[in-house]
Amino acid sequence: MLCLAGCSTEKDPREFPALVDEFVYGSLALAPASATATGYHQHESVALDAQLDDWSEAGVERQRRFYRDINLRLDRFSAAKLAPEDQADRAVMKDQVELALLELDTIQDWRHKPTVYVELAGNALFSPFVFEYAPKAARYRHIVARLDRIPALMEQARKNLADAPEIWIQVAREENDGTIGLIDKPMREAAPAELRAEYDRAAAQAIGALKSFDEFLKNDLARRPADWRLGSEKYARKFRHALGTATPPAQLLAAAAAELKAVRKRMWDLALPLHHKFYPSHRDPVDLNLIVGETLTKIGARHSSPASYFADARRDLAEAREFVKKRNLLALPPRDNLQVIETPEFMRGIYSVGGFNSAPALEPQLGAFYWLTPIPKQWSKERVESKLREYNFYGLKLLTIHEAMPGHYVQLEYANDVQPKSRRLLRSVFGNGAYVEGWAVYVTETMLDEGYLDGSAELRLTFLKQQLRMIANTILDIRLQTMNMSDQEALDLMTAQCFQEQEEAAGKLRRAKLSATQLPTYYAGWRDWRRLRAQYQKQKGGDFRLAEFHERMLRPSALPLDVLARLTMGSPLPAL
Repeated sequence: MLCLAGCSTEKDPREFPALVDEFVYGSLALAPASATATGYHQHESVALDAQLDDWSEAGVERQRRFYRDINLRLDRFSAAKLAPEDQADRAVMKDQVELALLELDTIQDWRHKPTVYVELAGNALFSPFVFEYAPKAARYRHIVARLDRIPALMEQARKNLADAPEIWIQVAREENDGTIGLIDKPMREAAPAELRAEYDRAAAQAIGALKSFDEFLKNDLARRPADWRLGSEKYARKFRHALGTATPPAQLLAAAAAELKAVRKRMWDLALPLHHKFYPSHRDPVDLNLIVGETLTKIGARHSSPASYFADARRDLAEAREFVKKRNLLALPPRDNLQVIETPEFMRGIYSVGGFNSAPALEPQLGAFYWLTPIPKQWSKERVESKLREYNFYGLKLLTIHEAMPGHYVQLEYANDVQPKSRRLLRSVFGNGAYVEGWAVYVTETMLDEGYLDGSAELRLTFLKQQLRMIANTILDIRLQTMNMSDQEALDLMTAQCFQEQEEAAGKLRRAKLSATQLPTYYAGWRDWRRLRAQYQKQKGGDFRLAEFHERMLRPSALPLDVLARLTMGSPLPAL
């Protein structure tokens, strides 16, 4: 029988691990900046740390061929015949390949989003600057080599970018300034004496190219506006693979709208006695927004100063670590590699508050970073106060739990112990966002349920406010991207219904326009982590132990949560 193009024969399941290796290491070879961040430094004969991602026409086509080939070969493996761990890996690979092809062929951020290139340049330089994977002189030679490639990258960006929304251009220009500052100040000051002249030469060319790119953004691309909305069809396709879920956006949106009402009612119940304590002379109003809003205002008045912000976060980190140990919520990772640092300037468009950057998956002994975005000195007093009220005494503790202890830091440290290495890379680099963000929200709630800060009602109310933010994230993302929600409607939802400060709301609106399908991962993941725990507890009965559950679910790393349920319990999550 003649086998025409597209015909395939089923592959031997024993060959599947080789395809995982090819996908993981091949995809990193196409993205050298990401490869350095994961600790993958050499691909065949290519020293990746001296390279930049190739966004030329040939480079884009190379990516397409790679992902199409992997997709065809994945389909030749029967999922049912693979071992359970391999089934999980296949699910992760399928989502990631579909996402990559959707991006390359349909969404095409590389043709519309200038931050693709700005953040690539910044990350490519930042990783060898902060990760001590080699002696300093060797890493600076890698930095110089990448600086030499920045002019070509910026030229590729000029050729590729057909149009762009105004907000994407604005953020790209801000982050581009951050990259220029990184090159011109801290990296220049830290350059080894024997490489200073070479660094200065390469830096001058790179800075010139970045400044020229800024002029292109301001004077050329800005004249070619575009819409930042994905629209229903593209959004639904990206949503399916980014979240690793069969739940359609409309169903999650309906659940979020109902959850918002339920959380507001819980906040009313909690706020009423606090309101009586804070405002004993007030008559009892029946307005939920007034009662909860005034109570949160009083709670928000207790906050750091701009000068003490970082010291307070470090204090909260130590406090959370001790609580996790005391209550035996889970075994903490043996490595002590977490550092609290300022969010790099070139990443502050997305991380306006803070974030987490894990240790490289292949070099977990290196540094992990809890990013905290400093309050700009040029801000008005009103903006500063708004930010500090939002991340007040209680809000900063919750942020630290979420981003670091026992949130993202602990989860990713568990992920960095997965074996074999190719599986570790697959589930770290391409980890499921709902698993990752859902864990951080779920475990923050668990900390409070276990008595953190002596069961403080103020802390719980602040957490519920953040739950409203999580729910609003889902509503905003889906409605903004697919239902033409206006900016004012989005701001009204966040400030009037969810009690967010104006500064926080403005930052979230901006983020929603930059990162379609990322914001729903918090709510979708939190719901599924809670369902996962309920199912596991039912299965274990009287033998259920909280620490054992956490460790059991963290060890496989960031799988789609339904895939995780099948792997760890032999059955899917129950239907919603």
